Amino acid sequence: MNDNINDNINDNINDNINDNINDKLRDIATAPVGVFDSGVGGLTVAREIMRQLPNEKIVYFGDTARVPYGSKSKETIIRYSRQIVRFLETKGVKAIVVACNTASALALEDIRHEIDMPIIGVVKPGAKVAADNTVNKRVGVIATEATVNSKIYTEYIKRQDKEITVIEKACPLFVPLVEEGWLKDSVTEEVAKRYLGEMKKENIDALVLGCTHYPLLRNMIGQIMGESVRLVNPAYETAVSLGELLNEKGIAAGNENRYASEMYDFYVSDAAEKFKRFANSILPFRIENIEQINIEEYAQK
Repeated sequence: MNDNINDNINDNINDNINDNINDKLRDIATAPVGVFDSGVGGLTVAREIMRQLPNEKIVYFGDTARVPYGSKSKETIIRYSRQIVRFLETKGVKAIVVACNTASALALEDIRHEIDMPIIGVVKPGAKVAADNTVNKRVGVIATEATVNSKIYTEYIKRQDKEITVIEKACPLFVPLVEEGWLKDSVTEEVAKRYLGEMKKENIDALVLGCTHYPLLRNMIGQIMGESVRLVNPAYETAVSLGELLNEKGIAAGNENRYASEMYDFYVSDAAEKFKRFANSILPFRIENIEQINIEEYAQK
């Protein structure tokens, strides 16, 4: 008799624990995903998340007051990233996407050990796609100076296949040109030709667009490099990886988020109207409200 009573008590306790866990996971699942970048480039990642994971809410932050990140030190990038993560945590995000190659290369691993939520970057997904798609085992990477100097793409690509030769090239002017909206300008084309001239001689068959700003120049870069070179956009694979991560953790959003009044929130550290105009030129819908914040308020006390 006592054994039966104890079994029933244990069953009820386990059921209550499981119910509480499931309720908590459901609450987390409806929370937004945080996405951040140095400016507008991360919108290419946000756009892919919107397309592939339409149930997921997004809180996006663009650090437009301090763009570009690519010429700054590792210590500065880590400090900026910590501030942004603290801001995103105040918005109740359930996961964070570092939609900036420079921050992914220099700050991601430090941040990963400091927060209690899933976080992914854009470098690993892009490196995997490049390694999977090269035939002649010669892969090019164009990125910011900081990302190129970190050699992180070379490291991750060679983890996939140590026989691959990786040629990296810094293209620092691409970010300010994109931020200015000069996507089809003759000045941008001339700069691209000068940057990519050396890369064309390297006999690569895959080129990683190793900065989230660069896919916005995809057509121009593709015309210069030619049809024999596959352009790898890490944004697509990052959205895929995010979906897999959320499902693995049991916190992927269901259809209930489809009817949320505010699916997407946008924040910047400067030039909100300029950001809004640019965002409305590349996102699949119009955004009306963008809030400018003082990100320095989120510095560690």
